[in-house]
Amino acid sequence: MASSRSNARIIRFAIFALVLIGCGYILTRGSAYNFTPPSPGNKDATPVASESPAEQQAKGDQLVFNKNEKIKATFVTLARNSDLFSLMDSIRSVEDRFNNKYNYDWVFLNDQPFDETFIETTTAACSGKTKYGLIPKEQWSYPPWIDQEKAALAREKMREKKIIYGGSEPYRHMCRYESGFFWRADELKEYEYYWRVEPDVKIYCDINYDIFKWMKDNGKDYSFTISLPEYKETIPTLWETTRKYIDANPQFLAKDNLMEWISDDQGKTYNGCHFWSNFEIGNLNFYRGDAYRQYFEHLDKAGGFFYERWGDAPVHSIAAALFLPRDKIHFFEDVGYYHVPFHNCPVDKEVRFARNCNCDPNKDFTWRGYSCTTKYYTVNNLKRPKGWEKYTQ
Repeated sequence: MASSRSNARIIRFAIFALVLIGCGYILTRGSAYNFTPPSPGNKDATPVASESPAEQQAKGDQLVFNKNEKIKATFVTLARNSDLFSLMDSIRSVEDRFNNKYNYDWVFLNDQPFDETFIETTTAACSGKTKYGLIPKEQWSYPPWIDQEKAALAREKMREKKIIYGGSEPYRHMCRYESGFFWRADELKEYEYYWRVEPDVKIYCDINYDIFKWMKDNGKDYSFTISLPEYKETIPTLWETTRKYIDANPQFLAKDNLMEWISDDQGKTYNGCHFWSNFEIGNLNFYRGDAYRQYFEHLDKAGGFFYERWGDAPVHSIAAALFLPRDKIHFFEDVGYYHVPFHNCPVDKEVRFARNCNCDPNKDFTWRGYSCTTKYYTVNNLKRPKGWEKYTQ
């Protein structure tokens, strides 16, 4: 009898343990089934129409847990050793909100050798492999055709006018490098997609899908979170120089491009609208192609990176708007992003709650009068998110 009671207790305990294990499995797996396709306001951001909701849920589950399907993608950061601890906040934000589920690599680039503290600290913080590249001197210096005295006078004039970064020589080298060289780094050769991350940025929302795989599956080559007009004083001849290039190379203009987003008069002038490049996820092959590479070389020979203060953001943006079909460019309204002084916070509360966003929609910049994203929605005939009207002032 004692043996029978003992056996019964063992059987009851085994059943109870199995129930607990089953519940734990459901709890740990449950978050995967909350997969929501990105950017509900974008007509291009829905899954393939032939998929049933159940198939979409299953696909979402695979995106979270099947690391064997990872894309050839990496984060890329241009930083100096002195940026370490402001950069660590950015790394922590990206890792917590996204990369701790996917373990994508991280490439760090610097015009000076990274020190041991920088390497050890960032390696410990990143869930994927880390690589550290030293920028060749010729990519972070004056090319031989630049008149350095003329460039110095241009900086002084901008300094007197108090134009932001107008007097900075390193800033100009950075803009030229980000425009024409980052994508050529040896450390990036094995990758197809990149996500640019800078110091002092925040990701506000959980990204519970493989954002790189989503970009590739949906044929997107460039994406952004914030857009606004460039300071006209920094780019007085950029559009004139661009016009000369496209007039000489009309074959590079994409059909159904976004000329109407960057120009209000069919290309006669540039309205300054650009994607803020401190956040961008894109296809590296776009930069490697003839259209962009030759465009950069044309701009570089014109000297505007030094004689004016051409930024990499308008350069990337003009190129994407002209050389890519508009359906290959994407606005991420479900990521949530901050870089001083602008916030991108989903204004649709359903998106904020579903994504566990930690941001104030009252600070969202997207629908303000100074934002170019409203124009982006208009020219693309996109449906705006619920409640956007509340956040226009």
